[in-house]
Amino acid sequence: MPVLAWIIFASIASGLLSIGVAALFALNVRSSKWISILVSYAIGALLGAAFLNALPEALELAESPKQLTLILLLGILVFFILEKLLLWRHCHLSECEVHESAVPLTSSDDHGRSGMMIILGDTFHNFVDGVLIAAAFMADTQLGVITAIAITAHEIPQEAGDFIILLNSGFTRARALWLNLLSGTATLFGGLLGYFMLNRLDHMIAPILAISAASMIYVAMSDLIPGLHKRPEIGATVQQVTLITLGISTIWLIGLFFGHNH
Repeated sequence: MPVLAWIIFASIASGLLSIGVAALFALNVRSSKWISILVSYAIGALLGAAFLNALPEALELAESPKQLTLILLLGILVFFILEKLLLWRHCHLSECEVHESAVPLTSSDDHGRSGMMIILGDTFHNFVDGVLIAAAFMADTQLGVITAIAITAHEIPQEAGDFIILLNSGFTRARALWLNLLSGTATLFGGLLGYFMLNRLDHMIAPILAISAASMIYVAMSDLIPGLHKRPEIGATVQQVTLITLGISTIWLIGLFFGHNH
């Protein structure tokens, strides 16, 4: 099979498989109470994907680590500004929480902001995954297959976390699935662009990974963790810490298993 055909097949299969498995898991969660609990796991998966996957890969590829961390900082600032713009837009469409009394928001009262942020960041990440798949197949078919499997394995817990965040952010199950599928198409675009322009895209992979990591860190720390503080009791705190640790551990274990091949 020609290299381009392998890249197209692997990009589509990787995107659909990771989203499909994640959707099966996330969409079978019936109770909104369970969704709220699993947000803790999603936080762990996001932070794990950012600090154990995206950032180390970006630093390996970067010529200047300091420049990369600057891109990460700028990325966090850009996502803050984007969220402000989404808030501003909401203020003009309906009553704005800024104008209301200081009553804590419920988990789904962010009007989809954290959901849209995570989809934006995930699209960047999926694009880079496609470029990495293309690069691996262009080097060696076997390496390409192993890389595609490793990327899919990394993506499953992260995509499950994304689903939980979208549902928690007030999106319907159908819309959450549709947005994730749209975001998943970025893997194919990354694969195709990587095949035709890899020699020109090489220097772009590290900054794109840094931006992707910035989105994950920003959403986890700014949008999701503050919601956990609404349940300050010891039992809830132990549960939250356990689930965050479980989310991080999932990413770490998958990275450990596939790390030598990815």
